[in-house]
Amino acid sequence: MESMKKAVFATIALVSAFAVAPAGLEAQGCWVARGDASDRPSPLDSAVVSMGGDMVKVCFGAPSARERTLVGGDIHPFGAPWRTGANEATSIHLPFAATVAGVAVPAGSYSLYTVPGADSWGIHLNSVVERWGIPITDEVMANDVASGSAPAFGNDHTETMDMTFENASADAATLVLRWEGYRVEIPVARQN
Repeated sequence: MESMKKAVFATIALVSAFAVAPAGLEAQGCWVARGDASDRPSPLDSAVVSMGGDMVKVCFGAPSARERTLVGGDIHPFGAPWRTGANEATSIHLPFAATVAGVAVPAGSYSLYTVPGADSWGIHLNSVVERWGIPITDEVMANDVASGSAPAFGNDHTETMDMTFENASADAATLVLRWEGYRVEIPVARQN
């Protein structure tokens, strides 16, 4: 019995050492709506960064251009909301109050969609995380909790959309989205 108690306490201690998200963030998992995501043409991917010992995570479906012009074309025209990925809505998990694209949000999980433009993109955080990424209707947009903007730059062609965290410190990082000929830099910072 004593060895069982020690094992339980050791497990609790180990889990506590790695617990980085407050209750309700479901350990920052990537939500999958429709079965196994491993064999999709647009695979599920994620980006993670540590800020002051807390983990920020973004989950997204990674579409490929496949010789199509998507951003600024007929599929994702400038000025129209885009799910910013494929399949499920892209999500960001913040274990602390933060600013994303210059706007303050409380700790929590949010879906993230964008409104592409030639030089800057609208960045929208939405309270409904577990949803299919499209359509982005007025009903979906009514659940937005914050919207800001981020600069868009020309970039070498990126065939498969990618999101990474760069320039990380204890209090901030830049979430960089690369796809087709675009690089969008979304600042994420711990709120003081």
